[in-house]
Amino acid sequence: MSAIDFWFSIGSTYTYLTVRRLPELAAREGVDVTWRPFDVRAIMLEQNNIPFRDKPVKTAYMWRDIARRAGKYRLAPQLPAPYPLNDLAFANQVALLGLNEGWGQKFVIAAYENWFEKGLVPDEGEGLTASLEAAGQDPEPTIARAASDTIAAQLVQDTETARDLGVFGSPSFAVGGEIFWGDDRLEDAIAWARHGSLA
Repeated sequence: MSAIDFWFSIGSTYTYLTVRRLPELAAREGVDVTWRPFDVRAIMLEQNNIPFRDKPVKTAYMWRDIARRAGKYRLAPQLPAPYPLNDLAFANQVALLGLNEGWGQKFVIAAYENWFEKGLVPDEGEGLTASLEAAGQDPEPTIARAASDTIAAQLVQDTETARDLGVFGSPSFAVGGEIFWGDDRLEDAIAWARHGSLA
């Protein structure tokens, strides 16, 4: 059985759905998942792929689509959530630090809960502080560590790794050389990890 690399970027709206359901689903299906934060905005800018800027019809569809899917998963977001984030890269630096230190999943889950269910953005202010505290961290020194040149450089390197794999959006799931993009492809990624096919 293969493992899944879960490539995500705090700042992606659809990633809320995955983050809130992945731990339980992975445990139930018996698959190993490695959480891998990256800077999706950097890749999208390189590709001239800005999906929602100046696109009100598409943006309205996105929020409605997330609401429908959230109901399917028995989630209760308050939509639209504040969007976009001012400092997407830094939110992911905090997640990366946390994953290095063993508290990252708790932070990411709390960040999305606070963002989508309480309206508190995860990259600054009360939302960042509350999410760090939910992960058992003292906010001030943790924010300082996350802002270090070392963590910033690691995020750049991991973003380059994601790009080299063919990841262009969040959430994405890498199983060997196969890439599955979108929350609605999570079950396909699990099937591929377990069986090597979708059949």
